[in-house]
Amino acid sequence: MSNLTNTNNGKPPRAGFHLDKRNGKVFGVSAGLANYLGTDPMWVRIGFVAATLLGFGLTIPIYLAIALIAD
Repeated sequence: MSNLTNTNNGKPPRAGFHLDKRNGKVFGVSAGLANYLGTDPMWVRIGFVAATLLGFGLTIPIYLAIALIAD
């Protein structure tokens, strides 16, 4: 028998992108994207903040769209 615990409440593991509200700060977008990319969520958050500060004005609407559409 395996020592691993099932955190999906009996559901099969999810494939693809999904929000990670457990590890997320606001909506779980950065944590979900980091899980999908296999990286640390801090790097994704830094990327969103840097893109916003550098003048890419679509990062905030894109973040909100992902938060509303995903899951």
